[in-house]
Amino acid sequence: MRFSELAGYYEKLENVSSRLAMIDIMAEMLSDAENDEIRDIVYMTQGVLGAPFEGLEMGIAEKLAEAAIAIATGFEKERIYAEFKRIGDLGSTAEEFAGKTKLRRMGKEKPEVKGVFETMRKIAATSGEGSQELKIRLFAQLIASSDPLEARYIVRFAMGTLRLGLGDATILEALSKMHSGDRKLKSRLEEAYNICSDLGKVAFVLKSEGMNGIENFSVSLFSPVRPALAERLPTAEQILEKMGGRCAVESKYDGMRAQVHMDKKKKRVEIFSRNLERVTEMFPEIVDAALSEIRAESAIFEGEAIAYDEISNEFHAFQETIQRKRKHGIKEKSESLPLRLFVFDLLYMNGEDYLGRRYEERADALDLIVKEGKENTIKTADRIIAKTPGDLERYFEKAIADGLEGIVAKELDSKYIAGARKFSWIKLKRSYKSELSDTVDLAIVGYFLGRGSRAEFGFGGLLGAVYNEKRDMFETITKIGTGFTEEQMKLFSSMLGKIRTKGKPARVDSLVEPDFWVDPEYVVTVKADEITRSPMHTCGRERNEKGEEIGYALRFPRIVSEGIREDKSAEDATTTKEIMSMFKMQKKTRIGEE
Repeated sequence: MRFSELAGYYEKLENVSSRLAMIDIMAEMLSDAENDEIRDIVYMTQGVLGAPFEGLEMGIAEKLAEAAIAIATGFEKERIYAEFKRIGDLGSTAEEFAGKTKLRRMGKEKPEVKGVFETMRKIAATSGEGSQELKIRLFAQLIASSDPLEARYIVRFAMGTLRLGLGDATILEALSKMHSGDRKLKSRLEEAYNICSDLGKVAFVLKSEGMNGIENFSVSLFSPVRPALAERLPTAEQILEKMGGRCAVESKYDGMRAQVHMDKKKKRVEIFSRNLERVTEMFPEIVDAALSEIRAESAIFEGEAIAYDEISNEFHAFQETIQRKRKHGIKEKSESLPLRLFVFDLLYMNGEDYLGRRYEERADALDLIVKEGKENTIKTADRIIAKTPGDLERYFEKAIADGLEGIVAKELDSKYIAGARKFSWIKLKRSYKSELSDTVDLAIVGYFLGRGSRAEFGFGGLLGAVYNEKRDMFETITKIGTGFTEEQMKLFSSMLGKIRTKGKPARVDSLVEPDFWVDPEYVVTVKADEITRSPMHTCGRERNEKGEEIGYALRFPRIVSEGIREDKSAEDATTTKEIMSMFKMQKKTRIGEE
């Protein structure tokens, strides 16, 4: 496929707001793609240079892009910069100057998708002395060989501002429609995606091998599995009833979720975060421990990494643990804040996929491969088998007394359900009272300018949204105006200013109009007094008995101290389904108290 064709599809996608229309356009685009290019097209549409966990970053800053546009079109950098400041989008700036270029177009043949993608990867891989000059030259050549519309999307892709409004769920539905003419295969494709975390790979296998290839997906080393998620219930009695009267109960550690891939023969270890970011270099003690403390030749296991005070024998709070997630000063931080990894599941061992095995079998195997030792970095998560609500309640109270976050109950016969939130895992963090005592994670979809004393910061509050998995949309639930420190206000003003959009993003459903819209990229943790019904927000909006459209909202929301959740992507935000469930729990508790 020529890149001009792909750019034409992108323009169509940019000009529609209907999700069904987006699915139709993308299905047509994917149908037109050849087998050997569909993977690249999916990656480009996601705005990445490969599977996201590869961590390959473009490395093109605004100044570099401006220089490349100037070289490609023959205009002065100052003029490029001035027009960019007026328009606010480097892609549109490149389009404008490419349309009136002073130079002859480079090359007679129009660029192909594969050629553009490979050049982008080459730019990203360029490093060392003279790398900036080479990046500018390669990027300029790409722009110079493009027509104006192509230049728009090449530059936007390079700058990370493509923002077509297509989430993973929408792309999966488009793949289903490409293959079968409808969206019915989406759930099966999603299962394959949950196993490999690589949407480009799913597209390639479907295009080249059909559903037979999809059915044969299995876990493989160094390709992270999307993590299983837990549902919520408010009482030990309800949890035991849901679990059939007997379940495993594990301590819930308030740390960073880590999925460790280890191959002793190759002496290779990779660690992935909750949102599948590669974080191996940040946790050297876990890398060393995986090779020395695990009795297996190869394995994938999952746990919670938490900072630990060896002198007081106590765990640090999450705010302390998250400091370990850094790119610089790692050695010093690992000495001052050593980690323990409490593993709670086994996904793969010695060439065998463990996802489909019963929880008890996975847990027993995990006990056998984790070496015992007081000083060991890797330990199995503490757990019991609960047969009565009293067993579960006592264990929960002990976990709270030990400074932990709560417990997770697990069905003994359950498989590991990658990427899904099911009642085979149920978390109990604390009892639900009439107030909302748990926190929620919200995606930022807009922000407001400051008033009064906040005016100097250019920031006054956030518009927060939850994620509706079924719709692949972000639905607003609250405006957050309290709990910010001056440093946070400065940070939010700077961060959000870089990703604000001219209009409401395609995947945002909102009745509230902020001063500025932003693409859902960042997540914040919020505390509130309770969940209420409100006509102002779109979370779970439905028509009530009076015929009014009414949704869910948070009462008296305030941001908690850690602010941005760097370990979570927007799709990891609390879901609409969770909010509705929490509202029902809250309502039941009130009735019980009355």
